[in-house]
Amino acid sequence: MRFNPLASLKSTEEFARVYRKGRSYGSKLLVLYVLESEKGQEAGRLGISISKKVGGSVERHRLRRLMKESFRLRKSEWAPGDYVIVARKEAAGKSFQEIDACLLYLGQKSNTWNEGEKE
Repeated sequence: MRFNPLASLKSTEEFARVYRKGRSYGSKLLVLYVLESEKGQEAGRLGISISKKVGGSVERHRLRRLMKESFRLRKSEWAPGDYVIVARKEAAGKSFQEIDACLLYLGQKSNTWNEGEKE
């Protein structure tokens, strides 16, 4: 079985483009920046930004893993486009369920979450 990595934003220019051209949606724990798909992109690409103000390196990497896993589990339900998730200080120490619920809330708030759409 081959591991298929999650497509991600890598360069500073890619992050800057999402910040500049995209829309932002906030909650108590996270901020989601969304840039609609250009050029028929198939799936969403994810970028994660966590400041040192959130906590030490262990806590920041734990949050990064939780956010990536939440996005990965429902990757097919997100609309095509580029996403940047920014963690707020309040996200430190939160459980997977809290991070997951917050990310789903932001997906619904931004209309990029495809589950349960009316036909």
